[in-house]
Amino acid sequence: MAKGRIAVVAATAGSNVGGAEVMLRDVASGLAERGWEVEILTTAAEDIYTWENVAPTGVSKELALTIRRFEAVGLSQPVRDQLSMRILAGEKLTMSEQYRWANAGMRVPGLYDYLAENASSYRAIICGPYMFWAGLVLADLAPERTILFPCLHDEPFARLGLYRYQMTAVRGLWFQTDPEFDLAKSLGLIGDRYAFVGSAVSNPASVDVASFRRRYGVDGDYIFFAGRREWGKGWPQLMSDLTFAGEVLGRTVPLVTCGVGEIGPLGDKLGVRDIGVVPEADRASGQAGALAYIQPSAMESFSRTVLEAFQLGTPVVANWHSAVVRWHCERSGSGLTYSNRYEFTECMRLLLDNPESIRALALGGAAYVEEQFTWPAVIDRVEASLQEWT
Repeated sequence: MAKGRIAVVAATAGSNVGGAEVMLRDVASGLAERGWEVEILTTAAEDIYTWENVAPTGVSKELALTIRRFEAVGLSQPVRDQLSMRILAGEKLTMSEQYRWANAGMRVPGLYDYLAENASSYRAIICGPYMFWAGLVLADLAPERTILFPCLHDEPFARLGLYRYQMTAVRGLWFQTDPEFDLAKSLGLIGDRYAFVGSAVSNPASVDVASFRRRYGVDGDYIFFAGRREWGKGWPQLMSDLTFAGEVLGRTVPLVTCGVGEIGPLGDKLGVRDIGVVPEADRASGQAGALAYIQPSAMESFSRTVLEAFQLGTPVVANWHSAVVRWHCERSGSGLTYSNRYEFTECMRLLLDNPESIRALALGGAAYVEEQFTWPAVIDRVEASLQEWT
């Protein structure tokens, strides 16, 4: 007999997804394996940039999970952009303006209708990240059943009053890292219940560096980045920092990248090698063969790819301004951090002149991940929280 019926609400279950969506899918799978009846409520979109409805709407079965897909309604871009600029500039928006901004983003009206009728049939509804429109809906429709993974990082949007209402209204919050909780507390976003459930990375796929090099034509030493090439993930700044380092040092460390987004003119000039969206095994092989994994993002709530690099024995060079990534690097001893282009340049100098000393940094990374971030331990904490709160 199932332990209870759980809904996991995610923006997409497609291939071009963020870390929050991957994490929610893994939590859903872990709970299903433990005997919970789990449904994923999501959209028919498979790309977080276009929100084009690609998958069929309706109900499907994927292994032990039931998937309910609803049509995504696209952005009202001019309204969204105008209000976003005001938020980023530090202006105070009225609550009405804040909700207008939220509703100008991707919405899922069919999901709203479904939850209005069926929310009470679930023992708990798990949702994330905090900026997903459905989280605001659930704070109104079913706050007593909703548990939110905020996936919070330090950005102006986190300071909006509508999210303080959302996070303090729901049944409880699940945090992945200490720095994420510290930020939520500093912003007054903690309600009556919260728990540290953490997150995890799965064991790496089979790794074959030689095959990776042959398949993608990668020769010699390189650094690696996997993810979305966009402003929010620090990509333009990374291009600028690599350009500066090359000018100072008179030589460069070639960058290989996989994922989505434009490389841009500086990337083209630097000769960045974009291998596009690749299978998980190829991404792991690319990470394993690199001199270092580069994490330029300052806005991380967990940073899955950093921990994947640690698992593979690859050192990390990361943006100090991400409290979460800095926390991982300091606790594991398996990474270097930089706070400006000069420090970034010195990291590149070390990679070029003394790669073995950098490689030695990563020796404790795999043990750090194994001790702190495994799925059985995470699902144990998730289950304990469900039993206590619901």
